[in-house]
Amino acid sequence: MASKEVGIAKAEGLSERPILKIDIPSNRYDLLCHEGISRALLIFQEKANSPPYKLVEPADGHVQIVIKPETAQIRPHVVGAILRNIKFTERNYNNFIDLQDKLHNNICRKRTLVAIGTHDFDTIKGPFTYEALSPKEIKFVPLNQTKELDGEELMNFYSTDKHLGKFLHIIRDSPVYPVIYDANRKVCSLPPIINGDLSKITLNTKNVFIECTATDLTKAKVVLNTVVTMFSEYCEQPFTAEPVKVIYPDGTERIYPDLSPRTMTVKADYINACTGLSLETSELVTLLKRMSLSAKDVEEEAKILVEVPPTRADVLHACDIMEDVAIAYGFNNIPKTLPACATVGKSLPVNKFSDLVRREIALAGWTEVLPLILCSHDENFAYLNKKDDNLTAVKLANPKTAEYQVVRTSLLPGVLKTVRENKKHTLPIKVFEVSDVVFKDNSFERLARNERHVCAIYCNKVSGFEIIQGLLNRIMDMLDVKLVSASDDKKGYFIKESDDTTYFPNRSADIFLRKGEAPSNITKKIGSFGILHPQVLENFELTYPCSALEFNLEEFM
Repeated sequence: MASKEVGIAKAEGLSERPILKIDIPSNRYDLLCHEGISRALLIFQEKANSPPYKLVEPADGHVQIVIKPETAQIRPHVVGAILRNIKFTERNYNNFIDLQDKLHNNICRKRTLVAIGTHDFDTIKGPFTYEALSPKEIKFVPLNQTKELDGEELMNFYSTDKHLGKFLHIIRDSPVYPVIYDANRKVCSLPPIINGDLSKITLNTKNVFIECTATDLTKAKVVLNTVVTMFSEYCEQPFTAEPVKVIYPDGTERIYPDLSPRTMTVKADYINACTGLSLETSELVTLLKRMSLSAKDVEEEAKILVEVPPTRADVLHACDIMEDVAIAYGFNNIPKTLPACATVGKSLPVNKFSDLVRREIALAGWTEVLPLILCSHDENFAYLNKKDDNLTAVKLANPKTAEYQVVRTSLLPGVLKTVRENKKHTLPIKVFEVSDVVFKDNSFERLARNERHVCAIYCNKVSGFEIIQGLLNRIMDMLDVKLVSASDDKKGYFIKESDDTTYFPNRSADIFLRKGEAPSNITKKIGSFGILHPQVLENFELTYPCSALEFNLEEFM
């Protein structure tokens, strides 16, 4: 309760009742409406039990949604459900609309991932078809309008609309628009923009047809389950819904929604160890039931069997169950204890080593920079005159922009972009970076590994090859690594002329490090340096010659 706000509200004559402030976690979609919050509070106070959600099979067969192959071009997934004999009041009707808006702005990512359509089922007729047609072919009367518009006219009509105008970009530039037709070829909706006026729901609506079109099927199922479970309590048979059959282009048939609970097991010892408690299994079961999670103990295995309802899409791991126990027990009720053993924090060896290298390079008169670890695909490969072998770089599946497509495998692109943005500064520009690059590596559980690299660039009216080589020699002296001949077996480093396409021909060298003494010494290439190729400079919009150095710092540890 926020007492200060209560006083202000009373003084302004706005409220005589206590004002409650409830912080809703972004992943608790079931608490985004009045129905979900009130239900969760009643269960938490043990005044109600978690309801069993059920599907009621229709007597005359499933309502069908047939997906046409063309939808794969723009929005390939659709799921659906029907709420039968629902009773709307002004309050729960507003809650119904409000929940859709909140889901659109949350998990649906402003309708880009999922768009919800709700229709008065008595005004339309199944089976439905989900199609993708050219804008001119789609004609219907939009919600709350009287004039029929085609797809292009609709885009122009709503371009200045404060509410819908911000969603037009999702499909505007596509050659086809997604559309849902009923059996009479009447448009139900043009997702993710607007529904048709024909099927709009009102306070008198008795049967609600819900469809969710999506680019992400998992999120579509979560959204559908959330809407269905929150408002099925107003149906004639509370907490029931009628399923819909979705037929895919390849003939596959699936039934939605899936309201069956998911089963998970968690050890009581794990929960107690993480929370610092010493609760019996029966106590843990009681606490979980207060969080809407049905649970029972498995005595033989000292485990708890937890049934996760369709409302709790946030429960993905045993740690989520442990967190719910802590919430039900009360964070403030968990006793404060000192750690069982004393620990002292310290830097990782690679970080401490990197700090020493940074200090020495800075003392040599170079300026440190810190670019982003993500870059575009071209910057990481084509701009450096390299080809992508599809075995090296970790690529983002859904990059927000073209600038963040891959995790860099070299520090050069970031440092070159820094020089580009500062090329008006006084010459020479001497900058360096000591940071991580990432490579694919199937030997790791995460299928990738980090490498700590050091990179430096010298930019001036002359190439400065001797400057960049001098920096290499200074770093090696500081690391107490001797320059040796490539032909002998002594421990140290040496350089060999290279044909690296990033550098100017015959003006670059590879750096090799020889560890140990003969005959068991190991020689490994750790990096390269040289005068950057003119094409590389042009790609990064640089007009002055540059010399660059990059090598793997971890090889010296």
